[in-house]
Amino acid sequence: MLSGGCHCGAIRYEAQGEPAHSALCHCKDCRTSAGAPMVGWALYPQDAVTISGTPVEYRSSEHAIRHFCGTCGSGLFYTNATIFPGKIDIQTGTLDDISALPPQAHIQIAEAADWMANAHLLPKFDRFPGE
Repeated sequence: MLSGGCHCGAIRYEAQGEPAHSALCHCKDCRTSAGAPMVGWALYPQDAVTISGTPVEYRSSEHAIRHFCGTCGSGLFYTNATIFPGKIDIQTGTLDDISALPPQAHIQIAEAADWMANAHLLPKFDRFPGE
């Protein structure tokens, strides 16, 4: 079982079993809703996920609903009954142990920022440069 939650702790969740997939999404909707160049997702059956607290819902398109904490704003879940009936996507960045579900693929690459192709070549620092 995996667990996670929002930044402030008002919403917690547990997911049982294995996800259908764990992927990094590069679509514009994910980028703009998260304010990040990509978002990690793990797709579970809705009945395998228990949520404590009440996320706020935002209909980001005709069929898509994004769920987030109304207190701290953390993005948590995505549901879309048209393309993922009976399923819920969990933002993997909110897992207590982010290493528990490594991504298996990059998706929506057609919408990725051009510079993502070489992002792995950028300098790396354990903390901020100079610390």
